[in-house]
Amino acid sequence: MGAAPISALNIAAYPMEKLGPEILTRILAGGAEIAREAGVAIVGGHTVEDDEPKYGMAVTGVVHPQRIVTNAGARPGDVLVLTKPLGTGILASALKKGAITEGEMATAVTWMTTLNAAASRAMLAADAHAATDVTGFGLLGHAGELMRASGVRLRIRAKVVPVLALVRDMLAVGIAPGGTRKNAREHEQFTEYAAAVSAETRLILSDAQTSGGLLIAVAPEHAASLCAELLASGSLAAQIGSVEAGTGINVE
Repeated sequence: MGAAPISALNIAAYPMEKLGPEILTRILAGGAEIAREAGVAIVGGHTVEDDEPKYGMAVTGVVHPQRIVTNAGARPGDVLVLTKPLGTGILASALKKGAITEGEMATAVTWMTTLNAAASRAMLAADAHAATDVTGFGLLGHAGELMRASGVRLRIRAKVVPVLALVRDMLAVGIAPGGTRKNAREHEQFTEYAAAVSAETRLILSDAQTSGGLLIAVAPEHAASLCAELLASGSLAAQIGSVEAGTGINVE
């Protein structure tokens, strides 16, 4: 939303007796490393006993009230830009099943551990009209939220949506998370697909992402400068669609 993070509290749920302190130490160290990269001070935290490990941060930051980028400002004529490739959920499921190696997962992990900070700065510099992150509800789920909040229709060109390597190979052998399949069923309620859009592509567009990129709606005259700044910062800059008058999402 264009805010600058300042401080954070660690929040961890962890089975200390079952897993011991070493793994928790590594988890907290990983969080601290990313916090330093983001310029965030970790000022404390809370840990509770739980059978299933969970970790996150409660982050405090600042943003000028007139510079907040919400998902409610997209306008007909805007260009839709995506800053990270899709498929992390499918690949994570494949890793759990032993269908791919940790080495084959490395590119996805690199994208998941890449901050959206530079993309956010580029978005602000381009005077973006609206934006959303792409996480657990998948590209279409978060695009649907932007569509409804902005009162517009979105047109997405499936062929230009960036997808991580091996994702389609995993779908070909039936590997996809349950959350991704559930997303796809729900997204059918507000999405129209062209006949050429395959069932595999529909799952990719609904794939539940971990630490996905930003979907940005920007005026067409600012799209080139936004994409140039994104590429210079190491992000992707895929112009995957456009904003129109109306409602719903059209995937072609």
